[in-house]
Amino acid sequence: MADRPLDFIEVNPRSKPAATVIWLHGLGVDGHDFEPIVPELQLPDSLPVRFVFPHAPKRAVTINFNMIMPAWFDILDIAGPHKVNVADILESSQQLADLIQAETRRGLPPDRIILAGFSQGGTIALHTGLRYDKKLAGIMALSTYLPTVDQLADERSEANRDIPIFMAHGTGDPLIRIENAVRIRKSLDRLGYPIRWQEYPVEHTVCQEEIQDIRAWMLDILE
Repeated sequence: MADRPLDFIEVNPRSKPAATVIWLHGLGVDGHDFEPIVPELQLPDSLPVRFVFPHAPKRAVTINFNMIMPAWFDILDIAGPHKVNVADILESSQQLADLIQAETRRGLPPDRIILAGFSQGGTIALHTGLRYDKKLAGIMALSTYLPTVDQLADERSEANRDIPIFMAHGTGDPLIRIENAVRIRKSLDRLGYPIRWQEYPVEHTVCQEEIQDIRAWMLDILE
């Protein structure tokens, strides 16, 4: 599956892009899920950004009665810290790395590329970005967690030891409880990563206040 390049939706600015955001969706949807967020960010014309929204491959998901659906990895159990198929994470991470390389071939250096993701997509963005061997602009991890965090100290990239990270989570999230995200944040804190952490009184979703905070963070690291 990892040998097949990901299909994606692309939203381009009116002028030549000065940066790219590769944004991964959550379980059971596709790249269209976050496409409407682009105009809501209201980025200035002085910062033309290309958005790439890949579609996850379809696979059986154990916790959903083995139904076939778009998923970056299989989830085996959601009791406590989620049990997942790590091999799927590695496959999806390689596919995301291929998208980064495709952007660099189009003329954008890695340090002008943000990896973003919601829920499962945030897992892949974090796993990939923290291990990527060339400096990236930042990682946006929304309503997510990182099952591979315990291996990070041994596997992390020197190039991205100080990568800016935006983490946001709903305090009432019933699918990925905020305690799981806080545990990941604390692990990343101990490793010295600069993290902007935000909490919102919502469930497993993105709210308008969060969109404004994402905009501010993007302007901080890209302008």
